[in-house]
Amino acid sequence: MENDKKFMFEAITLASRNACSSTGGPFGAVIVKEGEIVSSAVNSVTTDNDPTAHAEVNAIRAACKKLGTFDLTGCTLYSSCEPCPMCLSAAYWAHISKIFYAADRNQAERAGFSDAFIYDQFALPLGERSIPFEQIFNKEGVEPFDLWIDNESKIKY
Repeated sequence: MENDKKFMFEAITLASRNACSSTGGPFGAVIVKEGEIVSSAVNSVTTDNDPTAHAEVNAIRAACKKLGTFDLTGCTLYSSCEPCPMCLSAAYWAHISKIFYAADRNQAERAGFSDAFIYDQFALPLGERSIPFEQIFNKEGVEPFDLWIDNESKIKY
């Protein structure tokens, strides 16, 4: 538990530093494997002009690059805030083994970072979401999956 506190403090420190700069938002993340920090990152949405450049996603990208793998099984994510839906999805895709977070989504909302709209959108049928969805070329769209199924040299993830 003492190490968990140390790593969480590092994520919060990164977030605090970033919050006081003009380089990004008030979010920090650290990924740890076997008691060692593999990567750490901050939110860089505005500096990178990349809406996916959240601290957790940046940390996942850096950890994967450093470890030479897309599978972060055995790694723990320490986030200064409860991961948003995108970051949580990225953690699942990366097979992160455990997530610790400090502030929750309601506390983030007080500072203008609300995920409620996205969570609400997920619960709606496709036809009722704020971004219109329309399926076209369904038959043709299945072809890449059929090719994938038949590809004997694929690397599953």
